[in-house]
Parts: sequence; C-alpha cells; structure tokens
Amino acid sequence: MQINIVSDGLFGKRAFENIGLQFPCRWVTVPYSGSPIMEDVEIDLPSCDLCISYARHPDVILAIVEQGVPVVLGITPGPGLVRQAKEINPLVASAPTMCSLESTTGCKEIDLYAERFGLPGFQTSIENRTIARIEIIREAPCGSTRGAVADCTGMPLCADTLRHFGLRICHHCVAPRFGKTCDKEVSGALHVRQLLHSIPEESVAAARLETFRDEMDRILEQHRKKQTGLG
Repeated sequence: MQINIVSDGLFGKRAFENIGLQFPCRWVTVPYSGSPIMEDVEIDLPSCDLCISYARHPDVILAIVEQGVPVVLGITPGPGLVRQAKEINPLVASAPTMCSLESTTGCKEIDLYAERFGLPGFQTSIENRTIARIEIIREAPCGSTRGAVADCTGMPLCADTLRHFGLRICHHCVAPRFGKTCDKEVSGALHVRQLLHSIPEESVAAARLETFRDEMDRILEQHRKKQTGLG
C-alpha cells in the first residue's frame, strides 16, 4: 500500500521516517499561508492508496480531501473542519491524537494502516515484578512509543515506572501540550493505560496498580467529554 505523507514542511518528518519502516512512503510538500483564506488552492498529489495529512491550513486540508483518496488527518483546526472534510470525502479519519486511531473506520486502507500505527498495542512480560520485555504490536507514528519502551524495559513494575513511561511519551511526542484538538498529556495517559492493559492482571494486582489504572481511565474519559462538548 502506497502512502503519501503530505505536509507544508513543519510537521510529519518523524512520521514519514517511522511509517516508512512498514509501508512504502512518499513525502509530498503542499503550500502554506498565514492568511485565513487561500484562494484557488491547486494540489496535484502523486498517485497513492492513502494520504496522511500534516497540512495546517484549512483550505489546503480540504484541497487534499478533494483528491478522493482515503485521508488520515494528522492536524485539524477543529471539529467543524472535520465534518466539512467528511462531507466532501467520506473516506476521512480524524482521531483526537494520531496515537488513538483504531482500525475500525470501515475504510480498508485506513484500517490497514491503523493495524500498525495508532492506538498503542503491547505484549508485556513481567518477571519478578520487573518489566522484562515489551513487544510493540502497534505504535504512534511519531516514534514516541518506541522511544519510551526502550527507556522503561528492565525497570520495576510500579506507579513511578509508569509515570516515567508517560513522561517519556510526552518527551518524544510531537503533539502540543494542552492543545485544543491534540494534546501530548493525553498521549502519555493513553500509552500508560494501554501498557497496563497488556500486563497480566495478577501482576497488576501484586503491584497494587488498580487505582493507578483507574486514574488513567478517568483522565482519558475527561478528555473525551471535553472533545465531545460533554465536560
């Protein structure tokens, strides 16, 4: 499956490098303007099966969507633009963060991509209350998952280690802190929750991490309500 990583030059380079390890990737540059309106935007994208857009300007994003191929929006100015994009092209996916995308969109190309990149998936081995091994099944496209896993393997299974893991995700993550539509704090909590879900229940109980796991779920639920206007 051929993927175009489409960017105006500021974001997407790390995703291009990381996704390129799993899929054929092409870097495509599009224009950007600080003006609220760009008239007569013309984009000629090379043929591909899937576009991952890191373009920032709304008019450029819509021009990418108009190409008619499946699109994952890595940057969105807001939910209104996402609705407009999906009216133009139903094969558009936009998750709260690029590491929360799931392979349940119903679009073959997007779901194939999301089997490798999106909501983190792990297989974790615990030995003598130590994180002996973390196998990455699915990761964030920016590479933050891989960096944080390397930092935490071999550490004791405890709340301090999981906090360290979340902080390392935030360190490696390229999302803004306290962003309106994407937030590295949420990415950190999401990774911690997913790592906890991959650990055998008896190991979680032995380390007394049930309350910590509930706290991660609470943080993510608060963010979900904020995004949907319920919080």
